Amino acid sequence: MSINMSKGQAISLQKSDGGTLTAVRMGLGWQAAARRGLFGSRTREIDLDASAVLFADKQAVDVVFFQHLVSNDGSVRHTGDNLVGGVGQGGDDEAILVDLQRVPVHVDQILFTVNSFTGQTFAEVQNAFCRLVDETNGQELARYTLTGGGPYTAQIMAKVHRQGNGWQMTALGAPANGRTFQDLLPALVPHL
Repeated sequence: MSINMSKGQAISLQKSDGGTLTAVRMGLGWQAAARRGLFGSRTREIDLDASAVLFADKQAVDVVFFQHLVSNDGSVRHTGDNLVGGVGQGGDDEAILVDLQRVPVHVDQILFTVNSFTGQTFAEVQNAFCRLVDETNGQELARYTLTGGGPYTAQIMAKVHRQGNGWQMTALGAPANGRTFQDLLPALVPHL
């Protein structure tokens, strides 16, 4: 059963049978919002990019994004860049896979971000979501929907962080500005 998350809500990544999740997929989906023009409504292609920034003791130690598809240790993998969105018609347009058992012990947090590489604001995006899926069986565990659009070009979506012997996910939904994950690094610090 999937949980629709609200901003700031945290969920444990324990399985319902008491086991621990071993692999998760953070999926991202979106569509360009229709705009009214002289010749009727039309859409403009929007290139959103999903990134995962790995932190150890509040220091960024690795990143996975469209130009670096696999973390240095191989535990986090991006499935590839989607330049227009909406291809999945409600499915994932980009995804980042995390093998939680392979994440090095010094990595204590992974923050997931979305940015508009082409510079459009989220006011031009609709049906955008971030979801967490148990990669071993395809079951959706949690979904966070971006609502409200806005004049910003990025979103700090969620974080997966160590909690005791397991992992926990927190929906962040924090607006930010930047075309790349590098632009977002200062905005990530308050969420660590």
